[in-house]
Amino acid sequence: MIDHSSLVKIAEKWLLKAKGCSFALTELCALGANGETPDAIGWRSGYSILVECKSSRSDFHSDKKKRFRMIPELGMGTYRFFMCPTGVINPEDLPDGWGLVWVDEKGKATQKIGPKGNCWYGKNADPFIFSEKCMKSEQAMLVSALRRLHLRGVLPLIYENPFG
Repeated sequence: MIDHSSLVKIAEKWLLKAKGCSFALTELCALGANGETPDAIGWRSGYSILVECKSSRSDFHSDKKKRFRMIPELGMGTYRFFMCPTGVINPEDLPDGWGLVWVDEKGKATQKIGPKGNCWYGKNADPFIFSEKCMKSEQAMLVSALRRLHLRGVLPLIYENPFG
Protein backbone atom coordinates (compact mmCIF):
# COMPACT_ATOMS: atom_id res chain seq x y z
CA MET A 1 0.00 0.00 0.00
CA ILE A 2 1.25 3.48 -0.85
CA ASP A 3 1.74 5.69 2.22
CA HIS A 4 0.81 9.36 2.61
CA SER A 5 4.36 10.64 2.15
CA SER A 6 4.70 8.81 -1.18
CA LEU A 7 1.32 10.14 -2.34
CA VAL A 8 2.45 13.72 -1.61
CA LYS A 9 5.55 13.27 -3.80
CA ILE A 10 3.44 11.76 -6.56
CA ALA A 11 0.95 14.66 -6.26
CA GLU A 12 3.73 17.21 -6.70
CA LYS A 13 5.05 15.41 -9.78
CA TRP A 14 1.50 15.07 -11.17
CA LEU A 15 0.86 18.81 -10.76
CA LEU A 16 4.13 19.77 -12.45
CA LYS A 17 4.11 17.25 -15.29
CA ALA A 18 0.60 16.03 -16.01
CA LYS A 19 -1.19 19.30 -15.17
CA GLY A 20 1.47 21.74 -16.38
CA CYS A 21 1.77 23.80 -13.22
CA SER A 22 4.60 26.34 -13.23
CA PHE A 23 5.47 25.30 -9.71
CA ALA A 24 3.98 23.40 -6.79
CA LEU A 25 4.35 23.44 -3.03
CA THR A 26 3.89 20.46 -0.71
CA GLU A 27 2.81 20.50 2.92
CA LEU A 28 4.01 24.07 3.39
CA CYS A 29 2.66 25.32 6.68
CA ALA A 30 1.79 28.99 6.39
CA LEU A 31 -0.41 30.95 8.75
CA GLY A 32 -3.15 31.53 6.22
CA ALA A 33 -6.62 32.82 6.85
CA ASN A 34 -8.23 29.37 6.97
CA GLY A 35 -5.63 27.17 8.70
CA GLU A 36 -5.35 24.80 5.73
CA THR A 37 -2.02 23.13 4.89
CA PRO A 38 -2.51 21.47 1.51
CA ASP A 39 -0.69 18.24 0.78
CA ALA A 40 0.13 19.71 -2.64
CA ILE A 41 -0.93 22.83 -4.50
CA GLY A 42 0.24 24.13 -7.86
CA TRP A 43 -0.40 27.18 -10.00
CA ARG A 44 -0.75 27.63 -13.73
CA SER A 45 -2.43 30.05 -16.12
CA GLY A 46 -4.21 32.08 -13.46
CA TYR A 47 -5.62 29.26 -11.39
CA SER A 48 -4.59 26.88 -8.65
CA ILE A 49 -4.94 23.11 -8.30
CA LEU A 50 -5.13 21.59 -4.82
CA VAL A 51 -4.43 17.90 -4.14
CA GLU A 52 -5.34 16.26 -0.87
CA CYS A 53 -3.70 12.86 -0.40
CA LYS A 54 -5.56 10.15 1.46
CA SER A 55 -4.02 6.75 2.10
CA SER A 56 -7.07 5.37 3.92
CA ARG A 57 -10.85 5.73 3.93
CA SER A 58 -10.80 6.81 7.58
CA ASP A 59 -8.45 9.69 6.70
CA PHE A 60 -10.78 10.66 3.84
CA HIS A 61 -13.84 10.63 6.13
CA SER A 62 -12.10 12.65 8.87
CA ASP A 63 -11.19 15.29 6.25
CA LYS A 64 -14.91 16.07 5.82
CA LYS A 65 -15.01 17.52 9.36
CA LYS A 66 -12.54 20.32 8.61
CA ARG A 67 -14.11 23.78 8.57
CA PHE A 68 -12.73 24.62 5.11
CA ARG A 69 -14.25 21.40 3.73
CA MET A 70 -17.67 22.01 5.25
CA ILE A 71 -17.64 25.58 3.86
CA PRO A 72 -16.01 25.15 0.42
CA GLU A 73 -15.42 28.87 -0.16
CA LEU A 74 -12.98 28.82 2.80
CA GLY A 75 -10.79 26.22 1.07
CA MET A 76 -7.86 26.63 -1.31
CA GLY A 77 -7.74 25.67 -4.97
CA THR A 78 -9.66 26.74 -8.03
CA TYR A 79 -9.69 23.01 -8.79
CA ARG A 80 -9.56 20.37 -6.07
CA PHE A 81 -8.60 16.71 -6.19
CA PHE A 82 -8.30 13.81 -3.82
CA MET A 83 -5.42 11.47 -4.58
CA CYS A 84 -5.41 7.98 -3.13
CA PRO A 85 -4.33 4.41 -3.80
CA THR A 86 -6.64 2.78 -6.35
CA GLY A 87 -10.11 2.16 -4.91
CA VAL A 88 -9.61 3.81 -1.50
CA ILE A 89 -11.97 6.61 -2.56
CA ASN A 90 -14.62 5.96 -5.19
CA PRO A 91 -16.24 8.54 -7.49
CA GLU A 92 -19.54 8.34 -5.61
CA ASP A 93 -17.73 9.24 -2.35
CA LEU A 94 -16.58 12.65 -3.63
CA PRO A 95 -17.97 15.97 -2.45
CA ASP A 96 -19.43 18.17 -5.19
CA GLY A 97 -16.84 19.65 -7.51
CA TRP A 98 -13.89 17.46 -6.48
CA GLY A 99 -11.79 15.42 -8.85
CA LEU A 100 -10.21 12.06 -8.10
CA VAL A 101 -6.78 10.65 -8.93
CA TRP A 102 -5.96 7.01 -8.28
CA VAL A 103 -2.38 5.85 -7.81
CA ASP A 104 -1.55 2.24 -8.62
CA GLU A 105 0.95 0.04 -6.76
CA LYS A 106 3.71 1.19 -9.13
CA GLY A 107 3.08 4.86 -8.31
CA LYS A 108 1.33 5.76 -11.59
CA ALA A 109 -1.30 8.47 -11.17
CA THR A 110 -4.49 8.28 -13.25
CA GLN A 111 -7.16 10.96 -13.13
CA LYS A 112 -10.56 9.27 -12.75
CA ILE A 113 -12.80 12.32 -12.22
CA GLY A 114 -12.21 15.98 -13.03
CA PRO A 115 -11.86 18.36 -15.95
CA LYS A 116 -10.34 16.78 -19.03
CA GLY A 117 -7.85 18.04 -21.56
CA ASN A 118 -5.16 20.69 -21.34
CA CYS A 119 -7.37 23.77 -21.06
CA TRP A 120 -9.73 23.85 -18.12
CA TYR A 121 -12.23 26.50 -19.12
CA GLY A 122 -15.74 26.23 -20.47
CA LYS A 123 -18.34 23.49 -20.19
CA ASN A 124 -15.78 20.74 -19.49
CA ALA A 125 -14.45 22.45 -16.36
CA ASP A 126 -17.50 24.28 -15.02
CA PRO A 127 -18.68 21.54 -12.60
CA PHE A 128 -15.19 21.44 -11.08
CA ILE A 129 -14.46 25.15 -10.61
CA PHE A 130 -14.43 26.56 -7.09
CA SER A 131 -14.83 30.18 -8.13
CA GLU A 132 -15.05 31.26 -4.50
CA LYS A 133 -11.95 30.24 -2.58
CA CYS A 134 -9.75 31.59 0.17
CA MET A 135 -7.34 33.75 -1.82
CA LYS A 136 -5.89 35.10 1.45
CA SER A 137 -4.66 31.62 2.37
CA GLU A 138 -3.13 31.03 -1.05
CA GLN A 139 -1.46 34.44 -0.89
CA ALA A 140 -0.16 33.76 2.63
CA MET A 141 1.36 30.49 1.44
CA LEU A 142 3.10 32.17 -1.51
CA VAL A 143 4.37 35.02 0.68
CA SER A 144 5.67 32.50 3.22
CA ALA A 145 7.56 30.62 0.49
CA LEU A 146 9.11 33.84 -0.85
CA ARG A 147 10.01 35.02 2.65
CA ARG A 148 11.85 31.76 3.31
CA LEU A 149 13.86 32.30 0.12
CA HIS A 150 14.55 35.90 1.13
CA LEU A 151 15.80 34.86 4.57
CA ARG A 152 18.21 32.41 2.91
CA GLY A 153 19.51 35.13 0.60
CA VAL A 154 18.41 33.46 -2.62
CA LEU A 155 15.45 35.67 -3.56
CA PRO A 156 17.61 37.84 -5.89
CA LEU A 157 17.90 34.79 -8.16
CA ILE A 158 14.34 35.39 -9.39
CA TYR A 159 15.57 38.50 -11.22
CA GLU A 160 18.13 36.61 -13.29
CA ASN A 161 17.18 35.75 -16.84
CA PRO A 162 17.05 31.95 -17.07
CA PHE A 163 17.23 32.10 -20.87
CA GLY A 164 20.10 34.53 -21.33
